[in-house]
Amino acid sequence: MPRKNTVDKTKRKNGRQNDYHTPRTRPRVDYALDLIDYKNVDFLRQFVTDQGRILPRKYTGLPALYQRRLTREVKRARQALLMK
Repeated sequence: MPRKNTVDKTKRKNGRQNDYHTPRTRPRVDYALDLIDYKNVDFLRQFVTDQGRILPRKYTGLPALYQRRLTREVKRARQALLMK
């Protein structure tokens, strides 16, 4: 049988902890599902990086249903040339 890895995954190679990493700010979920619409470009830009990538749930903090709807609407806005 293979051996279990006994290395502590919270430490880096140089022995320091990952406590110096500052978390990314999360937008609040204070809106209804109706606000997520491809025509509401100002709202959708909160969840897209400067390069145009959609932020994952890890950073947005959205429930799965909202994240799937958000992804679909961002892609629709891109197809309509409303967003980058």
